[in-house]
Amino acid sequence: MLTGMPSLSHNEQQQAAERIRELMEGGMSSGEAIAIVAQEIREQHQGDRVTVIFDDEDDE
Repeated sequence: MLTGMPSLSHNEQQQAAERIRELMEGGMSSGEAIAIVAQEIREQHQGDRVTVIFDDEDDE
């Protein structure tokens, strides 16, 4: 789910959530608002190193 997304600071996360709320208040669906904000974040952080950790352990 987080593949290709940079790590965000707490402040950046709050700004993203506020941007999503603003778009939704303007009548946009939550899914569309999230997609737009995710794309904006990707563009702003282009070239940043992204670390993704996969947990391969089975929870049995």
